[in-house]
Amino acid sequence: MPDEYWRALLDDADDQTATAGRSSLGQRLCEMPQHALRVSCRRCERIVEIQKVDAVRLYGQQANWKEVAQRLLDNTCQNRTGRHEEDGCWPAFGPV
Repeated sequence: MPDEYWRALLDDADDQTATAGRSSLGQRLCEMPQHALRVSCRRCERIVEIQKVDAVRLYGQQANWKEVAQRLLDNTCQNRTGRHEEDGCWPAFGPV
């Protein structure tokens, strides 16, 4: 195989490793490769899923996924106790 082939193959592997090493929690919506985004609540086990295009339309391309996910859970939360420390959902992020 020519040297250019191996160089391109190794460069592509470096790019994939750099992207995989970055947590999806810190990514902006425009940086996320998934088409569907999912977050679940560790407390009530509810799952909220949204299409990436809808999330971008609602929150903007530069919105942080962690903040968007928390807002999605909070907007539909049914575990309200009245105590600030206990209110709301506890996000658990996982693969779609």
